[in-house]
Amino acid sequence: MPFSPLFLKLRVSDPQMLLLQQQRLVISSSRTMLMASKHLLKPTPSTLPLKLNLSSPGTISSFPLKPNSRILPISLKTFVLPYTSHSNVPGPVYSENPEDTSNISARLNVLKKKLEVIGFDTQMLKTGQYSHLTCPTCKGGDSMEKSLSLFITLDGNHAVWMCHRGKCGSRGNIRAIVNDSSSYGRLSQITKIKPKREITEESLGLKPLCSELVAYFGERMISKKTLARNSVMQKTYGDQFIIAFTYQRNGVLVSCKYRDVNKNFWQEKGTEKIFYGVDDIKEASDIIIVEGEIDKLSMEEAGFYNCVSVPDGAPPSVSTKVFESEEKDIKYQYLWNCKEYLEKASRIILATDGDAPGLALAEELARRLGRERCWRVKWPKKNEVEHFKDANEVLMYLGPDVLKEVIENAEIYPIQGLFNFSHYFNEIDGYYHHTLGFELGVSTGWRGLNGLYNVVPGELTVVTGVPNSGKSEWIDALLCNINRSVGWSFALCSMENKVREHARKLLEKHIKKPFFKAGYGESIERMTIEEFELGKKWLSETFYLIR
Repeated sequence: MPFSPLFLKLRVSDPQMLLLQQQRLVISSSRTMLMASKHLLKPTPSTLPLKLNLSSPGTISSFPLKPNSRILPISLKTFVLPYTSHSNVPGPVYSENPEDTSNISARLNVLKKKLEVIGFDTQMLKTGQYSHLTCPTCKGGDSMEKSLSLFITLDGNHAVWMCHRGKCGSRGNIRAIVNDSSSYGRLSQITKIKPKREITEESLGLKPLCSELVAYFGERMISKKTLARNSVMQKTYGDQFIIAFTYQRNGVLVSCKYRDVNKNFWQEKGTEKIFYGVDDIKEASDIIIVEGEIDKLSMEEAGFYNCVSVPDGAPPSVSTKVFESEEKDIKYQYLWNCKEYLEKASRIILATDGDAPGLALAEELARRLGRERCWRVKWPKKNEVEHFKDANEVLMYLGPDVLKEVIENAEIYPIQGLFNFSHYFNEIDGYYHHTLGFELGVSTGWRGLNGLYNVVPGELTVVTGVPNSGKSEWIDALLCNINRSVGWSFALCSMENKVREHARKLLEKHIKKPFFKAGYGESIERMTIEEFELGKKWLSETFYLIR
């Protein structure tokens, strides 16, 4: 499929566009795309969110999310990035004459003051270079790392920054002089790639697990053999032994994540974000993704080696953020860093935790990986109310055989509008056992009619007849009978009746006495004032009027 390279031009009046890193945006020149499953799809309407698939360039599938959702999912099965044309956007503006030092200094001072208001330490900031600072948003996390990279243009007029912590990703830009176009400079000055830190077991001070930590994992049904195969190690902090989960690619240590006895987690800074256990899915067509390292080890105890864990845990909820490119998908960079493994998979089983964050993580993964090749796990019940939370809980309390069965019974990840009858078995069971309520209808109150007609919720009944033949009177009587037998309430739209007249007719049918002393009442006494007051209460509780 042919592609044409495009360079994205920046509008001088919009500083937010500086956040787009210089890159070649590739879009498809063809209107018809192929899904990874090889099924042809019609061109996706522009009003639907697109999912870009990574197994072959230019593949698109069009499974809509919730109506009017602002989420634009990006799948890891293509390098295609969303692009919006701006025919009237001018190109970058460059200054022909070098700025004199005094102007640069003045602009830089103004810029520093604006940055200080935001919360930046500006003492060491210089033009034309990167500075590594503590992020004013996340404060560098528990380790207070200087995870934020800030760049100031050579003319001192523009600052651009981004926090590289996976749980933050805060970014922004600011100008000293808003209407000055000289600060746009060359984007290549702002797009340097931060080199990844190289680490070794020796440089991190990692040691084999002590007997106490081996025993700790033993209580969680994780064997010493599994720990050794996954190079689980320890690190000493004071008098504490800290668990070290080593993240390796091709057998080389890439990153390391730590866990203490209080279940606090932290990672080595400046390292590449990848899946835990990524070497185990090199050639796998089926992949299991779990939420934590211990869950990955638990899967291995159940016989599943084709399993990886996400490095950063689960988000609190599904994000409404619009993803524009893989570079901006900060929280899920490990997916993009491992895309060569994921694009080979035909089935991806999402075995995340059963709580709300775990379900949110499953949704975030599915919208990037492509729902059509994702499956999900349903954890078994712990009791009448609760379910087991994750793979390790199932392993500890039910054993490896049950965990294996749970994974083998994974279900296709739900696609909006696509179901099978198993989703409705509870309703079908209730219909069979008559537990839904009124599924066979309710009596009209007239034995001679019940064999021919019952009133069923959700069905439409049309009563016809010549004028003044008693249609409205019969319907009013039917409503009174149903209210008396099963207590239903009703909304009435009867424009030909005055409210007082309709109330009179209903009260007479309910109390079974005439409203007035009149000829139609014959010898029956009219309803008493007590009956009338009780009847008014009944009217108020039983009927609502549409006027």
